[in-house]
Amino acid sequence: MTALRTLHFDTIYVDGRWIPSTGVDRIDVIDPSTEQVIGSVPDGTPADVDTAVAAARAAFAEWGRRSPADRREVLQAVADGLVARSDELASVISAELGMPAFFSKLIQAGLPAQSMATAIGLIDEFPWEERIGHSLVVHEPIGVVGAITPWNYPLHQILCKVAPALVAGCTVVCKPSEVTPLNAFVFAEICHDAGLPPGVFNLVTGTGPVVGEAIAAHPDIDMVSFTGSTRAGKRVSELASTTVKRVALELGGKSANVILDDADLDRCVPSGVQFGCFLNSGQTCSALTRMVVPRALQDRVVELAVAKAESLTVGPADSGADLGPLVSAAQQERVRTYIRTGIEEGARLVTGGPEMPDGLDTGYFVRPTVFADVRPDMTIAQEEIFGPVLAIIPYDSEDEAVEIANSTIYGLAGAVQSADLDRALAVARRIRTGQVDVNGGGYNIAAPFGGYKQSGNGRENGRYGLAEFLEVKSIQLPKGA
Repeated sequence: MTALRTLHFDTIYVDGRWIPSTGVDRIDVIDPSTEQVIGSVPDGTPADVDTAVAAARAAFAEWGRRSPADRREVLQAVADGLVARSDELASVISAELGMPAFFSKLIQAGLPAQSMATAIGLIDEFPWEERIGHSLVVHEPIGVVGAITPWNYPLHQILCKVAPALVAGCTVVCKPSEVTPLNAFVFAEICHDAGLPPGVFNLVTGTGPVVGEAIAAHPDIDMVSFTGSTRAGKRVSELASTTVKRVALELGGKSANVILDDADLDRCVPSGVQFGCFLNSGQTCSALTRMVVPRALQDRVVELAVAKAESLTVGPADSGADLGPLVSAAQQERVRTYIRTGIEEGARLVTGGPEMPDGLDTGYFVRPTVFADVRPDMTIAQEEIFGPVLAIIPYDSEDEAVEIANSTIYGLAGAVQSADLDRALAVARRIRTGQVDVNGGGYNIAAPFGGYKQSGNGRENGRYGLAEFLEVKSIQLPKGA
């Protein structure tokens, strides 16, 4: 990993300048592999939000009037900066999140750069204007956007919001997660060095109940884009409703990986464990945490799942391990509690458990855990755990499999495995989620991402994500014009 510079930041980024926060306290950032403080950021205040919003509002007057093409050059400089500093970003995120270095470079630094490039590519593709009869329909930037982002894919989630917002002509006030905020400062430096006009991107750190709520309720913010827990998303919606601003929410998930009776188990089960469920130590909102399998095949599925789980190494981010720690002591205890609950409710623990992994006395580590004979109504089958815990749920008919897949409050993602593509597609169409992978179909950064039910509303990525940041105006022209 690239050597880290000092990660103690004393200022916030507002109106193109690094300025002191009005807050007097600081937030320590902990390396979850070592439990040591590796950085700190200002604990911001509502007054900081007011200053940032005023800067964003003033900057919108000019930035929002530019044509998308006129915004391209400076946005391309931002994209180039993300690529140029990708090694540094990967190292920073590995340190504050705990993701192994290889995956951090590929995902935590790679996806944000792709998001920026994809958004810029839409400048020439998006239908900014169209004629409908005698009306000219134009897409205009919604205004000042509050972006409130999570800790699990910190920079990726910033760029999922900021990239299309800037392409649309919006200005942004961003609050990164207080758990993994350090990468956001590197991104602010990239924006500054790229020559992004003052006030177009602003960064205020702090906690959700203080800075996040100030953003959600602010009367001069036109839209809030939030990614996080369903509980917090409900609070954002409540606060935002007082000013009737647009709200886009990407929330929790409890996604089902439906394995049909003709699926290639040797292919789909190990992949479903390692990448579908355990990627980022299970700290993924779209993780396939429920493996829904034919009852007659459960023993074979369990055998394959246990073999894969027990083959995965667990260790610090720089150790070459397959799985790193969870992000915090609180998250570690949350996951351990769910594992204990699964045992208490009668699920069959086939590997893992609530104890620390062997040889790891320091760090927020959790054993890769697999349960079998899980009933659909059990806590571990209904609630989002956000850790390396897989629930194998048996079914007796295809209709029952679909019913199980749709039996939670969530609807973010899912998967279907079958030797017959048409059969898999038919099942995928019946699953009430925002995206479904079929036979290993991978993440597409240009396709819409978002959820049904209590997994949120709105979409990120590609042209659907860009449309979230646009207002639609009809200009009625004289007939014949």
